[in-house]
Amino acid sequence: MEPLSAHGLPRLSWIDTLYSNFNYNTDGYEGDAAEDGKSQDGSETLPYIDESPTMSPQLPTPQGPDGVSPTPPEGLLPGGDIEKGLEMKKLVLSGFLASEEIYINQLEALMLPMRPLKATATTSQPVLTIQQIETIFYKIQDIFAIHKEFYDDLLPNIQHWDEKVTVGHLFQKLASQLGVYKAFVDNYKVALETAEKCSHANIQFQKISENLKVKGPKDAKDCTTTISMEALLYKPIDRVTRSTLVLHDLLKHTPKDHPDFPLLQDALRISQNFLSSINEEIDPRRTAVTTPKGEARQLVKDGFLVEVSESSRKLRHVFLFTDLLLCAKMKKTSVGRHQQYECKWYIPLADLTFQTLDESDSCPSIQVLPEYEIEEMKIKISVLKSEIQKEKKAPKGQSRVERLRKKMNEQESWLLLHSPTIPFKIHNKHGKSYLFLLSSDYERSEWRESIQKLQKKDLQVCVLSSVELQVLTSSCFKLRTVHNIPVTSNKDDEETPGLYGFLHVIVHSAKGFKESANLYCTLEVDSYGYFVSKAKTRVFRDTSEPQWNEEFEIELEGSQYLRILCYEKCYDKSMLNKDDNEIVDKIMGKGQVQLDPQTVQSKNWHMDVIEMNGIKVEFSMKFTSRDLSLKRTPSKKQSGVFGVKINVVTKRERSKVPYIVRQCIEEVEKRGIDEVGIYRISGVATDIQALKLAFDTNTKDILVMLSDMDINAIAGTLKLYFRELPEPLLTDRLYPAFMEGIVLSDPAAKENCMMHLLRSLPDPNLMTFLTLLEHLKRVAEKEPINKMSLHNLATVFGPTLLRPSETDNAKGQHITTASDIWSHDVMAQVQVLLYYLQHPPISFAELKRNTLYFSTDV
Repeated sequence: MEPLSAHGLPRLSWIDTLYSNFNYNTDGYEGDAAEDGKSQDGSETLPYIDESPTMSPQLPTPQGPDGVSPTPPEGLLPGGDIEKGLEMKKLVLSGFLASEEIYINQLEALMLPMRPLKATATTSQPVLTIQQIETIFYKIQDIFAIHKEFYDDLLPNIQHWDEKVTVGHLFQKLASQLGVYKAFVDNYKVALETAEKCSHANIQFQKISENLKVKGPKDAKDCTTTISMEALLYKPIDRVTRSTLVLHDLLKHTPKDHPDFPLLQDALRISQNFLSSINEEIDPRRTAVTTPKGEARQLVKDGFLVEVSESSRKLRHVFLFTDLLLCAKMKKTSVGRHQQYECKWYIPLADLTFQTLDESDSCPSIQVLPEYEIEEMKIKISVLKSEIQKEKKAPKGQSRVERLRKKMNEQESWLLLHSPTIPFKIHNKHGKSYLFLLSSDYERSEWRESIQKLQKKDLQVCVLSSVELQVLTSSCFKLRTVHNIPVTSNKDDEETPGLYGFLHVIVHSAKGFKESANLYCTLEVDSYGYFVSKAKTRVFRDTSEPQWNEEFEIELEGSQYLRILCYEKCYDKSMLNKDDNEIVDKIMGKGQVQLDPQTVQSKNWHMDVIEMNGIKVEFSMKFTSRDLSLKRTPSKKQSGVFGVKINVVTKRERSKVPYIVRQCIEEVEKRGIDEVGIYRISGVATDIQALKLAFDTNTKDILVMLSDMDINAIAGTLKLYFRELPEPLLTDRLYPAFMEGIVLSDPAAKENCMMHLLRSLPDPNLMTFLTLLEHLKRVAEKEPINKMSLHNLATVFGPTLLRPSETDNAKGQHITTASDIWSHDVMAQVQVLLYYLQHPPISFAELKRNTLYFSTDV
């Protein structure tokens, strides 16, 4: 007679083998129902996300006894029996569903005392205060609702199981709600401490918290388990890792062409990213190798950094262990062989300092590329993305897709290598220094803080033998948490491409500072694999509760995250940092939020709080897609200047160039020409709107407002004026001719055409353009100070001055992909303005008088 499975069904021998290998029983994913957060000796276990010493939390694969992932039997390998794979998938899901039922019962048991506790909180003899209740049971109801809905949706799918059943969307939805778990984890320590304090202070609550009743499964009669509140609060922490394990194994038994596959893959990616972010806060116990003293060496952090070695940039994978920092590079291996790392150098943390080199020491020269080269590479990458999307739709485009992907990978890797500029110098006490370049102050602070935290412990200097170093370096491949360099070509097609358009952010206020200081915030978003600083609030002087209430408009290029860094402004000149010749402002706190398209893309403002080192920064954000924000919409009121035709404004003002253009240019040249990133750094949106209203209503106080206003707001107002013109400054009529003229290869023909096009512009447009042109040239003359070259200015202003107004053909076509944003047209628009910026001075009178150049009509 055949043995029975856990569900009372005859168990197939091949499933039996696999079942025992993978340990797919209810406890395998859930853990013992009676587990109470204690180890066998009764000591308390900490809430680590990953409890396996050799397992990466990003890819928690079930391990065999020798640390190698078990291989499924032959029949389940790709190309094997689909029916067996389907049965295996059902088995995995059935086990997980059973564990999900127990988990829901545990959450229910945790919530059971919450209602009576709340009821007594408002009486004369409360057991707990409302604040204590909210702290202890924080987010439990939300987590319960998420899993109850998931369970109710998954159950009928398993009950009516066949090859058509899909469950990927359910796991994807579950993964998308992990933000609730993030909030729970952030509060977990406080919740435990509060529960413990309340237990000591109140005997009634102590009895409640130690004797919570958990119902057993539906088919188990009168089966209840007594469990402590502390153990139940641990369950959500444990659950994410177990859910990630299931996703990993479901993918093994799902064919790649099954509709579930991309959805499960996406859910796994989200879960792994979540675990990665959590593990930065809760140190994972992952032993790389045991030292001769028998101590466990653990990996704390790893990532790709750009090292300056022999005056050239090299991409390295850096591993921070509990007692040393190891810098490695990937070895070139033959096809099919396991990838390996080669150690370039290591420093024991006991020997590591951040002190800067003496001025007498030679500092490696850092080659920094002009920003326009970086921008041009972004454009090339975007064009390649567009070509890949087109080829995918073509019947025989797959072979070309691979070639294009390879090319894009090369270009993205180049960008990743050449874009970072922020120095991070590490010094060995014995005299050797190493220099990394990072793209953000955020990363520099993260690495520095992680190292300094470990250095607070009593560290011994470790000297590794060549064998020990080889063993440690070999273990890096298995231990690493960051598997690929962060480029698009390494991502799956199904992964979220990020947001393209404009993110509106209001930084409201911050609190939690222990003493008064001069405080400001900066905003960063990711783009092309690295983070870029996009905006900065004003400095709020001598306060512990700054109230900025400043709005910024940030352009997104495939962005998925927003970072906020809070700084204390340093005015002490003696604090000059030799690394980058700048005064170092102290980072008081930093944090990031994921830009969830569903949350952000609603028309309403979405309010949020970032908690950072005890500091809370309150902000709001909303997103506008590029096609909506760049649409030229004529103003209904012709009495103003924004959205009104330029000839109407100049005629009314009896001027050759609109007053708004003249005044903004004058103010920028007076006090903004030395400002780093002028015209690139966002001004405060509320200030820009105030200036817009003042110019539209012709307020008498405009000059006073301009003199008081932040210079970036004035620069932003000028850009906004050109962006909101009903038709571009260089006109819709001439746009096709500009696009044709800029690609002419013969210099004389190009000169002839481009000058003729200028002469063909209406006088107000031409005069305004020439005025702006000379101004931008004067700004670029100060490039060593303001970091704004002609190329940078052309990138900022080109699309604004040339982008056509919406045509009947273009209506209804929405810009969604990166290639639509950085299309060939945008490249050409930048090149047109750059041509005129690089041209010798052009005089209006000379242009109109000299007709020898011009031989053809437009």
